[in-house]
Amino acid sequence: MRYASLVLLLLGTACTNVLEQPSSPDYGVLKIPERPNILWLVAEDMSPVIPTYGDSTISTPNLSRLAREGVQFTHMFSVSGVCAPSRFGIATGVYPTSGGAQHMRTSSRIEYMESIGVIPYEAVPAPEVRMMSESLRMHGYYTTNNAKQDYQFRAPVTAWDENGNQAHWRNRPDGMPFFSVFNFGVTHESQIWRRAADSLWVEANLDVPIPPYLPDTELVRKDVRRMYSNIRILDARIGQMLNQLEADGLLDKTIIFFYSDHGGPLPRQKRQLYDSGLHVPLLVRFPEARLAGTVDSQLVSFIDLAPTAFSLAGIPLPAYLEGQAFLGAQRASQPRRYIHAAADRFDTEYDTKRAVRDARYKYIRNFRPNRGYYLAVTYREQMASMQELLRLREEGGLTPAQAQWFRTSKPIEELFDTQVDPHELNNIADDPAQTERLMAMREELDTWMAAVNDPGTMPEMEFVATLWPNHVQPHTTPVTFHREDGQLHLTSATKGASIGYQVLDKGESLGTQWQVYTDPITPGGWHSVHAVAHRIGYAPSEPSNFSTND
Repeated sequence: MRYASLVLLLLGTACTNVLEQPSSPDYGVLKIPERPNILWLVAEDMSPVIPTYGDSTISTPNLSRLAREGVQFTHMFSVSGVCAPSRFGIATGVYPTSGGAQHMRTSSRIEYMESIGVIPYEAVPAPEVRMMSESLRMHGYYTTNNAKQDYQFRAPVTAWDENGNQAHWRNRPDGMPFFSVFNFGVTHESQIWRRAADSLWVEANLDVPIPPYLPDTELVRKDVRRMYSNIRILDARIGQMLNQLEADGLLDKTIIFFYSDHGGPLPRQKRQLYDSGLHVPLLVRFPEARLAGTVDSQLVSFIDLAPTAFSLAGIPLPAYLEGQAFLGAQRASQPRRYIHAAADRFDTEYDTKRAVRDARYKYIRNFRPNRGYYLAVTYREQMASMQELLRLREEGGLTPAQAQWFRTSKPIEELFDTQVDPHELNNIADDPAQTERLMAMREELDTWMAAVNDPGTMPEMEFVATLWPNHVQPHTTPVTFHREDGQLHLTSATKGASIGYQVLDKGESLGTQWQVYTDPITPGGWHSVHAVAHRIGYAPSEPSNFSTND
């Protein structure tokens, strides 16, 4: 185990938590079409603050339609309170701490990294790990991403059939099933201040709910109104996507997922391991609105999205996946008992936290207890609400609930009852009545961290050296060609490398779309083959070419 362990006295034997039993619809009666279309509609920075989850501040007719015609998941959680680590987990099906993606960020906002002596680098998961979209391509799906990536690594050319602002299922060959992702940035944290002068989609005097950890001032209320306005804009864009499906005759041939990449955009939401940073909406609509209006309360993690997509598509689950399917033919026989999450560096600010949550209780371990809760993340301080918190802190005007975030040290362990304390303000770790539960969740966290080989508090540059020897990015070995049994075989000596190729006629130029190499290429009327190999986290190989004249 590579992480620097904290000294904890684990006395006694761990108990079995008594949990409320999660309930799920009867998925046994659900008939999934063979190789169904799968559409992901992905918001950013959004907690479940919409009517279907009990928040009637605004109306969201299109999201409410998805809930009315589909399944509403009440306990869906991100693996991180921020986007890049979360998107790594979604894209690969392995935890950020398992693949070197735990820090926010690894290869963008270089100016922040340089200021603390960290080189830009890429996450390097185990060699067998592929992007889930590539695996879907290998099994006959047309995959598109429109358009955010942010995976903590450069996506191989084999990742998508299309990737960019024009990527759309409409560009696929006739009859080919699709897996399409559309990302909606309007709800992102930055849109609170960048749209501050825009017209509101809610009444300017709307009485919006203010969580107790934020001051109830006009500046904060304006930011919260902006947040709800942005969700209204998002809802309209979701409606446009549903209209396109209906216009194409695909609504009832497609499984639709709506979710957000982590929790809300406001201070003490994003970047946190509280539910405000991890708990997200998840709505799933099946063809012909099967299981319409039902609720699923099982625990679900982002790490389960890849296996679930494979299960729905009829693809065998790769052994490297660290989650479990919650839908489809390969749905896990038992629901999750826990979800897990991590928080590490944010821009220039370091902290190390790990969390375990069951159906009701949240356990957080603070590996840097001498570090305060609040991290001075420059990016976030552009928000008026953050500025208001800092102003009131200096003036001594914060309530006890608001001042909690500015404590200059942390206990090693925190335990929250999210049912009676949904904002996680009351740490009950020292309550004797919680001793057995605390010990069980300690043990669960240790087990998970060991299973994913969590680097914990290892200095980042020391950790980078385990991914990139001597802090130099390894290169993927170029593709070699050989003929055998009348066919052309492509190989790379780099273990785990994906190979993308294009077959060209004489005089034809390279295009932007690369095929995923899975089987030898049969000779035909083509003139040349061009290929690139790329393992995730490595530099892609130099191009290799084969001509029929060779």
